[in-house]
Amino acid sequence: MDSGDGMAAVLTIQLLGEEAMVAFGQRLGAVMNDGVIFLEGDLGTGKTTLCRGILRSRGHQGAVKSPTFTLVEPYDFDSGPVFHFDLYRLVDSEELEYMGIRDYFQPGNLCLVEWPDKGAGFLPEADLQVSISVEGAGRRVVIMPLSGHGQRALALLGAD
Repeated sequence: MDSGDGMAAVLTIQLLGEEAMVAFGQRLGAVMNDGVIFLEGDLGTGKTTLCRGILRSRGHQGAVKSPTFTLVEPYDFDSGPVFHFDLYRLVDSEELEYMGIRDYFQPGNLCLVEWPDKGAGFLPEADLQVSISVEGAGRRVVIMPLSGHGQRALALLGAD
C-alpha cells in the first residue's frame, strides 16, 4: 500500500446511503483515536454524517449537527475530547486566531474539520484528508494519509 513516496496509498471506497456513511464513520473513529481529520466535499455530500459515525464510535447517541454558526462543537468522552469544526461560514481565517484555535489541537484530542480550506494558514497539518463526492446514487470517499499517524490509521482501516 505504498505510493513510492513513503506514504501509504489512498483508500477509495463507495458508500450507498446514510447508514453506510455512519457505519464507515464508526470504523474510522475506531482506528483514529486522536489527531486531525480534514473533511472535504461539496454541501450535502455527507461530511457531517461521517462525523456522526465517528462520534458514535465513542458512544455518542444524541444528534450531531454541523456547527456552522458556532464554528466548533465540543464532545467529551472517556477516550478523550473530540472537536467538530465547520468553517463554511468563516469570513476571515484570522478569526480562528481570536477564538484560540490552537488550544483545540492538543495531543490526545481528535479534531474533525469541515471546510479546512477556509482556515488555511491557521490550522495545523492534518493526519488524514477525507474527500467525499457524489457518485451515482452513492458517495465516493477517498482517504489520504498526510502523516505517519494517518498512515497507521489508514492501514488499520484498510485491514478491516
